[in-house]
Amino acid sequence: MQTECSPNFFAFAPVEGRAVVAAFDGGAITSDAGALLLGATDRAIGVIERFAACFRDARCAALIEHRVTTLVGQRVFGIALGYEDLNDHDELRHDPVMALLAGKLAARRKGCAPAAGKSTLNRLELSRPQATRYHKISHDPGAIEELFVTLFLEAHKRPPRRIILDLDATDDPLHGDQEGRFFHGYYNCYCYLPLYIFCGDQLLAAKLRSANIDASAGAVEEVERIVAQLRRRWPKVRILLRADSGFAREALMAWCEDHGVDYLFGLARNGRLVAMIAAELEEAAEESRRSGMPARRFKDFRWTTRKSWSRRRRVIAKAEWTRGEANPRFLVSSLGPAEGDGRHLYEDVYCARGEMENRIKECQLDLFADRTSSATMRANQLRLWFASMAYVLLDSLRRLALSAGELAQASCGTIRRKLLKIGALVSVSVRRIKFAMASGCPYQDLFAAAHRALIPDTS
Repeated sequence: MQTECSPNFFAFAPVEGRAVVAAFDGGAITSDAGALLLGATDRAIGVIERFAACFRDARCAALIEHRVTTLVGQRVFGIALGYEDLNDHDELRHDPVMALLAGKLAARRKGCAPAAGKSTLNRLELSRPQATRYHKISHDPGAIEELFVTLFLEAHKRPPRRIILDLDATDDPLHGDQEGRFFHGYYNCYCYLPLYIFCGDQLLAAKLRSANIDASAGAVEEVERIVAQLRRRWPKVRILLRADSGFAREALMAWCEDHGVDYLFGLARNGRLVAMIAAELEEAAEESRRSGMPARRFKDFRWTTRKSWSRRRRVIAKAEWTRGEANPRFLVSSLGPAEGDGRHLYEDVYCARGEMENRIKECQLDLFADRTSSATMRANQLRLWFASMAYVLLDSLRRLALSAGELAQASCGTIRRKLLKIGALVSVSVRRIKFAMASGCPYQDLFAAAHRALIPDTS
């Protein structure tokens, strides 16, 4: 961030007979010069402008300095750069990078900074679906949800034959008296229980929910909305839902079966299911005793519950013996034998859903999606969407500009640390704005490659 001038020098221990001094007199300096790549990524996919279009501004245009596009972009860029709190923007509003990303070198009004401070951004976060006398900025939740899917669709040059949508719920711990807080026994804390839907690395939905519900609550509505939008663009695409046992519910499975969507869900074990694989467990136990290694068998069968299921469904069982004890696992699926045997569906298809956990960790740990400390669920949902859009921006940078290098599989936090946090001296002349980045930056080649991918040389 930009330094402030001071005539004072700070003396430190000398080195090889030379005095070591420091002073805040470097001029316009930023620690986030790599954010120029974020700006180039945004121009490539148009995320900020379209995200801002989901908001409505009823403020008097003659009396404002910062347009909604500036506010939305500043919040998303700030989160992507690691600034989780609105308070950070009281300093960031003077940062030359933030001003450049906002498309402004200086404020139009006297006494204002090029970018917004915490108070103005707070009004954005507290916006409502309908504008009021005291809340002039409003937002359209449906348009925001649709935008995530639109960005996913646009990331593909041609329709894929099949896509896998991963669903998962996770805890969002709360430390205040927020609306909708509830004590969740499994997580042993007061929390929200947001629902995430990913396709590979790409985020399609982030829905904030209270924790006093089943993990699958609202999943049918979210899946129905997303599938309808996908099929409008890709009418022939095959869709497979993949999730743990918390989503193996009659309502979701029946919806999939009625709408031509496949599913592969974990299935909670019970005595009846374990009894079905008693022989396979005994075989695995005998092999494990002989070899001293874990052993497993797979079994396919048709099965139904006594009350909750409406029909018999394919169940895949893994009869495993490991560490001297049984470790049975079960799946329920609409996929037929032609789609693969039980071992393939379990080991190669279902187990791959564990990668989604890493994407959720990126959202919550690297991009602060769990910073839901506002009083209302509405405001906290908007915070979750800001963090989610920052993830989309960084994932797009990774996909468009870093896919051929060592950062192709890097987390958002690693990309930020290596490519975005670059110190630079900023100089502004009549003809250009120059960012003199640190000569000792160890990732100059990665930066150059990303720049080439985002801004091809047309000379």
